[in-house]
Amino acid sequence: MPLAPGTHLGPYEITAPLGTGGMGEVYRARDTRLERTVAIKILPAQFSSDPVRKERFEREAKTISRLNHPHICVLYDVGHQKGMDYLVMECVEGETLARRLEKGPLPLEQVLKFGRQTADALDKAHRSGVVHRDLKPGNIMLTPTGVKLLDFGLAKTAVPLASAATLTAAVAQPSPATEQGTIVGTFQYMSPEQVEGKELDGRSDIFSLGAVLYEMLMGQRAFPGKSQLSITSAILEKEPAPISSVKPMTPPALDRCIRQCLAKDLERRWQNAGDLASELQWIAESGSLAGEAERVPAGRRRWERAGWLVAAALLLIMLAGGAAWWAGTSKHPSAMYFYSPLPFAVDDLALSADGRTLAMVAYFERANGNVIWIGEIGGRGAGTLGGTQGATYPFWSPDGRFIGFFADGKLKKVDVSSGQSQVLCDAPNGRGGTWNRDGVILFTPDSLGVGLFRVSSSGGSPVELTKPDASRLEQSHRWPVFLPDGKHFLYMVANFSGQSEINAVYLGSLDSNEKRLLVSTSANAAYAEPGYLVYLRDKSLVAQPFDLRRYVLSGEQHTLNEEVLYFPTVDRAVFGVSSADILVAQTGQGASLSQLTWIDRGGKPMGAVGGPGLYANLNLSPDGGRVVEDHSETNGRNTDIWVHGLHRDTSMKLTFGPSLHQAPVWSPDGKRILYSSNAKLGFHLYLKNADGSGSEEEVPEVGLGAGLQANAWDWSGDGKYALFSKGNELWHLSWLERVAKPLLQAKWTVRNAQFSPDGRWIAYASNETGNWEVYVSPFPSVNGKWQVSNAGGQEPRWRRDGKELFYLSADAKMMAVAVKIGTNFESGAPVALFLTRRRTSVSASDVFSYDVSADGQRFLINTKMNEGTAAPLSVLLNWASKMEK
Repeated sequence: MPLAPGTHLGPYEITAPLGTGGMGEVYRARDTRLERTVAIKILPAQFSSDPVRKERFEREAKTISRLNHPHICVLYDVGHQKGMDYLVMECVEGETLARRLEKGPLPLEQVLKFGRQTADALDKAHRSGVVHRDLKPGNIMLTPTGVKLLDFGLAKTAVPLASAATLTAAVAQPSPATEQGTIVGTFQYMSPEQVEGKELDGRSDIFSLGAVLYEMLMGQRAFPGKSQLSITSAILEKEPAPISSVKPMTPPALDRCIRQCLAKDLERRWQNAGDLASELQWIAESGSLAGEAERVPAGRRRWERAGWLVAAALLLIMLAGGAAWWAGTSKHPSAMYFYSPLPFAVDDLALSADGRTLAMVAYFERANGNVIWIGEIGGRGAGTLGGTQGATYPFWSPDGRFIGFFADGKLKKVDVSSGQSQVLCDAPNGRGGTWNRDGVILFTPDSLGVGLFRVSSSGGSPVELTKPDASRLEQSHRWPVFLPDGKHFLYMVANFSGQSEINAVYLGSLDSNEKRLLVSTSANAAYAEPGYLVYLRDKSLVAQPFDLRRYVLSGEQHTLNEEVLYFPTVDRAVFGVSSADILVAQTGQGASLSQLTWIDRGGKPMGAVGGPGLYANLNLSPDGGRVVEDHSETNGRNTDIWVHGLHRDTSMKLTFGPSLHQAPVWSPDGKRILYSSNAKLGFHLYLKNADGSGSEEEVPEVGLGAGLQANAWDWSGDGKYALFSKGNELWHLSWLERVAKPLLQAKWTVRNAQFSPDGRWIAYASNETGNWEVYVSPFPSVNGKWQVSNAGGQEPRWRRDGKELFYLSADAKMMAVAVKIGTNFESGAPVALFLTRRRTSVSASDVFSYDVSADGQRFLINTKMNEGTAAPLSVLLNWASKMEK
């Protein structure tokens, strides 16, 4: 029975009805205590009659009440009176999106604005552990200040799973606005996994938002039908009508964005709502910028840092303008240099085979990590590709439709037109790839101890093609590049133990064991028509004639560029070349510097430790008075272990020599440090006194094979055990028995393992799902596991009393999880503390970017420094003319 005006529910007085639906009745009411207007929802009877649902509802309501976001309707209170459950919410003035859609589609600018606001609200909720599960136009309120999401998180307990009975019921559908709250209205916007009754995460909401965006833009539903059965069939099996068929002027980027939301496969969908919000923002801004560019006379355009989106777009216009000028001035033009300023750091780049499109790996502030930017040379803008967060070392398919890259310990490819990515196979620390016309991808899956592998471009099991020759001190084969015949390829042989004379570019073949030395160099090389090898010589990029019939170099070397960005820790020069026309190289001095910075739980900086440097893998001493980390040379290949005093600001170098010393870990008494080093062929574990006295001691019982990557992860509090990696597996060492045994041996990668304070549990990150997540398992049995993170996570660290576990989310937020340890393990919902600016690195050894104080109140973070103006791109047109002269 409807409630009459004047009825009291606790301190709330009903004043008027607002509406009804499958989720209950809604009333306007007055809060007599605070003298404010609120909305009260009377919940369906099943909440009160079912104790399990009621307990679940109350638990979710507490979580939702903590969501503080300008585009989420605030939940004030939960009440129960005379067998009636009710919610007290913010009273929002406006109209629902469903009612607005009765008037037809929305203008493009409103679609982008409302879509971005909704995605931003979803992002906030998802990172707080809440999934909406009933996103539809009837639950989106349009107000003078923007969107407000309603009914957040309650549909999970109110909407039953699909059954044979519900799917065969035919229901009339006069208009979207008449179905608010009904099961058919819900089905219109369900994700495939929701229809099938599977477990849901935030990606289900992203699918629903895609359906809403489609309807806002088109004025018709993405999945129409006359019955729930036909709707469900469309959601599971059909694609919506192309947007271009009705709205041909829709920006292609928005079309692609919505199609990625509506991908049936979870892994091909946008992986988080924050990336989707950023993409919609970029589409809105790039559209207005393009129009502005048309109105401003060319003579008045300047290279200004008005924003990184503007600079990225104008960069490509400048390239096109330069190319057009060059083509029109001479039949046989000379080489022409120019620079293109960038407002972001480019860690790597790749030119498409036709030389028309540039892909760049750039630091994206919102994602707090690397993503792939692409833009057609001569186009009006550049934009990020969805699904490429954390990307390294991109390479193009021959037809330019796909880009291969490495992320999350996997080799992936992304469709350039749709932005949908796909995992191809495992690649824990990929070091380059190449793609031929027959659909063969040649790649290096790990940083050390492995050669080249081949895999189909559609995915599958990789097959080993080359293997480093340990007798010749080879540690890695990397940076492969197919030659025009698609059978022969270039690759680099590398040594990182101080024997740089081993480093060289070789020729290999898919059809034989051919291995031919071409040129000595400590970097990648490329082939360019009509017959040149481009490679690094004494820090300069040079070209030399290369005979494709005899596979030999001839003639003189010609210098093309003397300031190419070079990463000595991975032997990589950042450049791309397309035939004899265009060469693009990133200038600069290498990896960006970082600063060890104390941050409190609210994200406030509390002081720095030492000066700027190339830090990695910091680890606080047991007494909290010192920090140990590995520190790379600014322009060198070496990495050494340093110890810093936190109370007296002292520093001491612990290791020496032309090798990589990395991932240091304190002994429980603070007297010794365990670390890994490649002073010999391959990585081995070493011990050294923390005060610098004595010589280092190898831990031979570990038994690492030649060339294997290894890192020490942790040392148990009782001093009995150590955790370390052996290849991509997790092992433990008994110090008493001096015996090393495997803990986790699987096809996926395990990293960042940490003992709990009581030594009964280990926390670690694994990419077994295709994304990094944090898990906890018992030690030493490793019998069972609990997933602690819920939307990506790495680098777990325990609080000293064992009551909290910290980790970094996929978008670099510091997360805290309340835990209970003992004979059993329990964990709460992850809570975001603050957004870090931790330094990301191309080095595989950079596996810990922070540590936490014993009380969990302060975090020492390897913080990315503000770089100011990034080094520009160097562009050389008609570079082969230098060779002809």
